Amino acid sequence: MAEYIAGVDEVGRGPLVGDVVTAAVILDPAKPIAGLNDSKKLSEKKRIALSEEIKQKALCWAIGRATPQEIDTLNILHATMLAMKRAVEGLSVQPDFVRVDGNRLPDWQYSAEAIVKGDGLHAEISAASILAKVERDNDMIALHALHPQYNFAGHKGYPTKAHFEALEAYGVLPCYRMSFKPVQARLAAQK
Repeated sequence: MAEYIAGVDEVGRGPLVGDVVTAAVILDPAKPIAGLNDSKKLSEKKRIALSEEIKQKALCWAIGRATPQEIDTLNILHATMLAMKRAVEGLSVQPDFVRVDGNRLPDWQYSAEAIVKGDGLHAEISAASILAKVERDNDMIALHALHPQYNFAGHKGYPTKAHFEALEAYGVLPCYRMSFKPVQARLAAQK
């Protein structure tokens, strides 16, 4: 009997805005995917192409999220763990084992291992890393369409100089993570 191994990774712990996004993937050994790697080591074009291939060839995949409100209530670490749990629970095939990128595991019933830099070591984590990154980038592109003055498509919500300048000029939107210090500082300045 085949063992189903899921890979899990997150994107978006550092940004000031939007959901933290996770993905869980169980690859199909009969349909190998060439070029899987840590999403940060791939060009945007390559990530998008691989994302489509993963969705077509994987045995199953799912996206999990935690909202800015959940991040503010739980803190970023616990919100990330919740999003990971949601991704794995969203899989159409329940895994026998889960490999999670990083050094922490969610509190769940699955047999699992946390692997530091796992997104560069295990194909299923690489695949999850790519799906989560493309999904979150698409969130930021959609947010950019609503609020182009913030340039979310450029900085993807991360705390860059350009992002701080936009925050200073235009203020805090409801999609921001209110518990993050730079956002709190801006809210205090708005009062």
